[in-house]
Amino acid sequence: MRKITLPNGLRIVTVPQKSTKTVTVLVLVGTGSKYENKTVSGISHFLEHMFFKGTTKRPTHLEISESLDQVGGVFNAFTGEDITMYFAKVDSRHLSLAIDWVSDIFLNSKLPKGEIEREKGVVIEEMNMYKDMPGSHVQNLWRRLLYGDQPAGWDIIGTRESILNISRKSLIDYVSHQYVASNTVVCVAGNITTKEVENIIKTKFKGMPTTPFMQKPEVIDHQDTPGVLLEYRKTDQTHIMLGARGYNLFHKKRYTQSVLAVLLGGMMSSRMFVEIREKLGLAYSISTAAEADPDVGFFVTQAGLQNENVEKAIGTILKEYKKVSTSLVSPDELKKAKENMKGKMALTLESSNEQTMFYGLQEILQKDIYLPEKIYDKIDVVSRKDIKALAKELFVPEKINLAVLGPFQDTKKLRKLLRI
Repeated sequence: MRKITLPNGLRIVTVPQKSTKTVTVLVLVGTGSKYENKTVSGISHFLEHMFFKGTTKRPTHLEISESLDQVGGVFNAFTGEDITMYFAKVDSRHLSLAIDWVSDIFLNSKLPKGEIEREKGVVIEEMNMYKDMPGSHVQNLWRRLLYGDQPAGWDIIGTRESILNISRKSLIDYVSHQYVASNTVVCVAGNITTKEVENIIKTKFKGMPTTPFMQKPEVIDHQDTPGVLLEYRKTDQTHIMLGARGYNLFHKKRYTQSVLAVLLGGMMSSRMFVEIREKLGLAYSISTAAEADPDVGFFVTQAGLQNENVEKAIGTILKEYKKVSTSLVSPDELKKAKENMKGKMALTLESSNEQTMFYGLQEILQKDIYLPEKIYDKIDVVSRKDIKALAKELFVPEKINLAVLGPFQDTKKLRKLLRI
């Protein structure tokens, strides 16, 4: 792996992989929904859509897609709270095409007014689609519960009203403020020669703006009592997210938090999976995750349940939270969680696209890159006492939260269950 920073501030990360025949080009920009205001909430994601609508070189969406379709390439883009990403993955013989394509949509999109108006309908339908997917929508409820009416608590996709309010001028203003060299990382992984890649990128991205980029507002992350958010729906299955405020990307306990999540609900032999699915038969889908953003973090268990099993499942999840905060986990269980994390990372990093995500996300979010071996070391030093101490800090009433999507309306009743 090699990283360089160009005079204009653009960072280039290259990861040669001689074991693959593919190459992935990923461009990351340090902006997302946390950088938006309420009037144009969702503009980061909307802009991602618009970058596929035509450039000077490839004037239509058909020419954009055909450029890579004709070589069997895979391409897409993603928007998050803190980042937006654009990528192309191709046979390594087509490296130059992939870099040209990604740089073209990233730097030269025309943002035609007619396409903007047409795409508003597309995005609103995407919004409706996700609302009809309870396993996805409950995740929006969870962030809304934690962070409320501030950018961190808004849906990444925006609202119907904010999408309709987006104009060509607002898109151009947003690009000029955020899509600048010092806020951008280009990561290329696969069967590549580093010097060749760097030379092509230097040429393709040389005209990037060098103006300062807009910073996001500080997230208000405070809680005194257990939090509950219900969205009533007459459904046969209830989706819940139950967990606590946790630690951010830069916190020293971040890796302990990750190990705890795997131990509790990150494997088919984890505690939540065994208790809730295998022993009690309460859920088909059950998992626990630790999310560490640059500014905030959380720890949460998500499940899809029969309506009549919701209270029992909540009690069981809290029981497992309590158990790990009062008793040391066994050496074997801790070792299993650690080896699971390291093994999954090794398997994931076999592909060029995952390599770009692994290295590119580290650089754009924390401006520092850890090689896998260093992450393994940080995982390995987590002790049984660390796990217990962290669980004691996390699983207390003033940090506990519950988001529910299903046929429930009694917030007080559910709040009473959140005793731990």
